[in-house]
Amino acid sequence: MKTAARWIFIVFLPVLLLAAVIGILANSLWLYEYGAHKYGVGQSLAEAGLKLSDAELFGIYAGLISYYNSGEEYANITVVEDGKPVNVLTPEEVLHFKDVKGLIRLDYWLLTGTLAYFLVYIGLRLFLWRDQRRLGWGLLGGSIFTLAVLFILVLFDRLFGFEELFLKFHFLFFNNLFWSTPGNMLLLFPENFFIDAVTIGVAIIAGVAIVLGGVGWWLLKKGRYEKT
Repeated sequence: MKTAARWIFIVFLPVLLLAAVIGILANSLWLYEYGAHKYGVGQSLAEAGLKLSDAELFGIYAGLISYYNSGEEYANITVVEDGKPVNVLTPEEVLHFKDVKGLIRLDYWLLTGTLAYFLVYIGLRLFLWRDQRRLGWGLLGGSIFTLAVLFILVLFDRLFGFEELFLKFHFLFFNNLFWSTPGNMLLLFPENFFIDAVTIGVAIIAGVAIVLGGVGWWLLKKGRYEKT
């Protein structure tokens, strides 16, 4: 049982880190603001006929974040033009964001489940089984496995390209083509924005994995020293 628990710990570490990073980035207004400035989202929207101030533009992103964490079934994102509220999203885009919200909620559940398992496992290893070395092996092994998974993903990116992988992701997780519908959504979230988000996410996961691996190595060294 202990061996199986340790292997689950190792294999699920990249799942935990990925779920955590997705949850953080999906709710990070600063990331949306950064992408909007970097890729001229306001200018692109203006050229498409929707002129917004920075406050109005960032309000759209904030509204989407609020929607992801609300009990509302559909996103209702509006701006005021000539004193009248105007819907930012088309009906097809609203349906797509409903699907996106479903994935984010699934990510929350995945994060909650894996985090609970990890906390219970660490608690058992430290306080019940009193086996820091096995915990160290789990952390070190999970770190190495996480970095190996990241390496494979980067290799796939080099072989197939981000655009092809991103397309396959949409075909895998969405059962309609609303994600490609023309409208403001593609202007609000240009492809390069997702490239930056993935790059930041990979860097965060790699950094945390290295830190956890260092902790695991320290626990191994400490346990070996205590035995001698």
